[in-house]
Amino acid sequence: MEKSFSERIFLNHSSEEFNHLALAIFQYQISTNPVYARFVKSLKKSGESIRHFEEIPFMPVEFFKNHTILCGNETPEEVFKSSGTTGMMQSKHPVKEVSIYQESFRKAFELFYGAAEDTIILALLPSYLEREGSSLIYMVEDLIRQSNNTSSGYFLYNHADLFTTLKQLRQSSKKVVLIGVTYALLDFVETYQISFPELIVMETGGMKGKRKEMIREELHKQLSEGFGVPFIHSEYGMTELLSQAYSDGNGVFRCPPWMRIAIRDINDPLSLLKGGVTGGINVIDLANLHSCSFIATQDLGKRQEDGSFEVIGRFDNSDIRGCNLLVQ
Repeated sequence: MEKSFSERIFLNHSSEEFNHLALAIFQYQISTNPVYARFVKSLKKSGESIRHFEEIPFMPVEFFKNHTILCGNETPEEVFKSSGTTGMMQSKHPVKEVSIYQESFRKAFELFYGAAEDTIILALLPSYLEREGSSLIYMVEDLIRQSNNTSSGYFLYNHADLFTTLKQLRQSSKKVVLIGVTYALLDFVETYQISFPELIVMETGGMKGKRKEMIREELHKQLSEGFGVPFIHSEYGMTELLSQAYSDGNGVFRCPPWMRIAIRDINDPLSLLKGGVTGGINVIDLANLHSCSFIATQDLGKRQEDGSFEVIGRFDNSDIRGCNLLVQ
């Protein structure tokens, strides 16, 4: 059964196929994940009563801070940890089969940006490199290896080296992608300016307490001017998920076929909103097979009818213990 799931996750699903697979994964997870099963039971829901994936209970992402979210009792191959901020508890995401994560990010990157082996990948992710257990670093390291190019690699605080590399790569015939945490990209363009219109600059979000938060339009304007690019790309992912959505500009994200977004009413979290209305972002991530595929995040956003979505911000009470909903 589990093997058939992993073989089916990354297909290009029709709406009916996605729904069928999501329901099957839901049944598997409430049967083998005791934390998620108790949460669903606390809401007086049952697997038999649910006919569509939007009716499935979405587990608050905060559960990953206080509980082990895992199907079965096998030892996970990896445990990813969130960066967190001072005074906040880290989320921990045990990953039973890291090969599923690899397939998810490799296929998604190729879907949106082409094969990694045809790409030069540069990374400016100092705060992630300085700690253990980052799922983003795991992904970027793998993509750098896949690129098999001597120009690919990390830049910690050596901005002068990055500037020199970018100037050299302007002559390259290969696609160049610079993946950076937001504050580090801003630090770079405050000192260095370059005109590299073909460069893909992808910000992963987060000031990590290093800078004042900025609205997206202001942030992207500064970065676009600093790198001399028409648009700033973005990645939407988190420790608790095994899939990412990508934006190629203007803050509009698109999901790979095994991921969907739903928007919940902030005043009635069990109710979903129609397209174009702002609410809490719920994520269906079929790649999160051995964990929980149905996550209620603390992000605010709105979804369009074509499935694309925008991230508007975060709940002010983003560290409230959603886990108190769980029947102990």
